[in-house]
Amino acid sequence: MTKRELKLGAFLLHNGHHVAAWRHPQADTGADPLRLYQHLAKTAERACFDAVFFADSVALTSGVGGLEPLTLLSAIAAVTDRIGLIGTATTTYNEPYHVARKFASLDRISRGRAGWNLVTSDNAAEAANFGRTEHVGHAERYERAKEFHQVVQGLWDSWEDDAILNDKQNAIQFDPQKLHTLQHHGKHFSVAGPLNVSRSPQGKPITVQAGGSETGKNLAAETADVVFTAHPTLASAQAFYQDLKARVEKAGRHRDDLKIMPGLFPVVAKTQEEAQRKFQLLQDLVTPKDGITLLGRMIGNFDLTPYPVDEPLPELPLTDNGQQSRQKLLTQLAQGENLTIRELYLRIAGGRGHFTLIGTPEHIADQIQLWFENDAADGFNIMSPYLPGGLEDFTELVVPELQRRGLFRTSYAGTTLREHLGLAFPKNRYTK
Repeated sequence: MTKRELKLGAFLLHNGHHVAAWRHPQADTGADPLRLYQHLAKTAERACFDAVFFADSVALTSGVGGLEPLTLLSAIAAVTDRIGLIGTATTTYNEPYHVARKFASLDRISRGRAGWNLVTSDNAAEAANFGRTEHVGHAERYERAKEFHQVVQGLWDSWEDDAILNDKQNAIQFDPQKLHTLQHHGKHFSVAGPLNVSRSPQGKPITVQAGGSETGKNLAAETADVVFTAHPTLASAQAFYQDLKARVEKAGRHRDDLKIMPGLFPVVAKTQEEAQRKFQLLQDLVTPKDGITLLGRMIGNFDLTPYPVDEPLPELPLTDNGQQSRQKLLTQLAQGENLTIRELYLRIAGGRGHFTLIGTPEHIADQIQLWFENDAADGFNIMSPYLPGGLEDFTELVVPELQRRGLFRTSYAGTTLREHLGLAFPKNRYTK
């Protein structure tokens, strides 16, 4: 094995990441999503993936939506032993105590495999489900997120690692000197604590973020263990990697304290021609309605239906209620290649602006190795085109090739997600 080990996450999204995944002839659109996701998690675990990952939205914008991640991950924890369990919870439409308690519970249930994907909500439709007439602005969302994270981390430190004694002989259940209240009083939150869930084998859940704006990158550099990011080219990924690692060091942390894992949308087959046919099958299933809805959502929550689909993308103002980094990426792509709206939505129908690879296992492994060994990524979040076949193809064809090259593990060395990622055990702030 190489000294530095590739990290892999399985990003499981509904029927798959392609916008037409649900129409694929082999996609599982049955009435038992739990069985499907448990099968996928066990498939990823057999391949020694670091984690499965679930995004989330608290509003319906297209399709039929998905299950609440924490509930689902608890059910997955019951049928897996090693693989990490990462779920999304927004800091805009949640309270810190709820989030801290739920993820701490998942961490205890899974014996140290939980991760929290901290998002600020780029889906403007969520506002109407929480008593608001409009979405919270970008700057305020990140200001709230920073304080939210501080509160959650403080609550996770409520119990020191050796606080629980369960001394039956002397009737001492825990050491009261090692249980701490938080007494946080800030601009957005007032939380007394302590948390009513004790520490897990990995100390506390890992924290994942995906922000690519200046504010988002600064927050990630200060607080995140893992960053998921979208970069379609090696050059842009390298620039982001160097920028964020430098910010991590500026924040007083070691650059290896943060793992950068770009999204990867792979379509793999034993020959290049077969892989292209598999991809084209999905492209041919995209409807204009679904394509325009996806693009409008991804480019900043804009309604693009009034514009002709075979004309260039119109000039759009900077979004204040969506992902500014994704808007910049897609706008540059459209302008750089003079794409029409139709051409642009077809371009992102699979990877949504993420790194896309179509080809043989060797070709895909070549590109993964190139990015990994040239300061563009610490690993990848695998975005299967459709489920379950897309993930099965990757684990059966690409993972063995990565293992043959000594880039990826053949068995787990540890039991917790923190150990899989090579992250240090977090010291409790109160421990002397």
